[in-house]
Amino acid sequence: MRSAIRNLGRPGLCSMAIAAVDMALWDAKARTLDVSLHRLLGGCRSEVPVYGSGGFTTYSRDDLVAQLAGWVEQGIPRVKMKIGISPEDDLERACAVRKAIGTDTELYVDANGAYDQVTALRLGRQLVEQADVTWFEEPVSSDDLPGLTDLSRDLPLDVTAGEYGYHLEYFQVMAPCVDVLQADITRCAGITEWLRVATATTKPFSGHCAPMAHVHAATVPPHLRHLEYFHDHVRIEQMLFDGVLEPVEGCLIPWKRLVTGWCSRRPTRSASECAEWGIRLVWTDWTAYRTSCGSTRWSRTANAAH
Repeated sequence: MRSAIRNLGRPGLCSMAIAAVDMALWDAKARTLDVSLHRLLGGCRSEVPVYGSGGFTTYSRDDLVAQLAGWVEQGIPRVKMKIGISPEDDLERACAVRKAIGTDTELYVDANGAYDQVTALRLGRQLVEQADVTWFEEPVSSDDLPGLTDLSRDLPLDVTAGEYGYHLEYFQVMAPCVDVLQADITRCAGITEWLRVATATTKPFSGHCAPMAHVHAATVPPHLRHLEYFHDHVRIEQMLFDGVLEPVEGCLIPWKRLVTGWCSRRPTRSASECAEWGIRLVWTDWTAYRTSCGSTRWSRTANAAH
């Protein structure tokens, strides 16, 4: 597949299309062998730690605090908020969150590359001192490798990046510049390449967004720190799929399905031994969001295949 897209370019939509095919093939193999995907991949852990992620800059302070405090109440001991409004506003909002979640919960921030190096350095120090922030994601643009390197050296917290990587070579260049390397399985060509990326570095490793897409592969790397339990993606997963996992004491457990999930309705298999990926698209819910570009013929074919 990589050879076929040589003229189109590896980064971007082509890599994401490969990811979809790659993940489907792994799922098909697990189905054929009638095993859970994490077992097929050779996972070394039974649980995948997650952190609650959302806290968008468009939220009011009250909504921001309520969302992050809600994850803590659910037993997730790590939460992340977006920053990038202004250093002053960011600091005030982070302090409000810290007050609400207490001192035992890790607090992360994600600037999405909003700041220059000087501003990020000053703000990072303030976030540590006043809000006990331990994770600063993309304090500067992920393209600014010298800036990431300097901030990683100069700030007393983890400087992280990597979500925009589409191939192994990108991560090999990025890894020395950060404290924790992030990778997105839906962007970097699927399970196969994501695991290659994990294998190629000894840096602490973290999965970016799409928790149900990552959870089985995330059981494999021994140096995986956690997986992002991202609000928008979780909402979509729960709306459109059956069998979606929910955190248990801050972890996703691939073999533990919701009691109402698809696996529990299969008479030949217990909920704790669900084969392949373990989720199913709920077609009756999904079709409500189909756009006009989806033809009736395609719809009939897809449903027949299902």
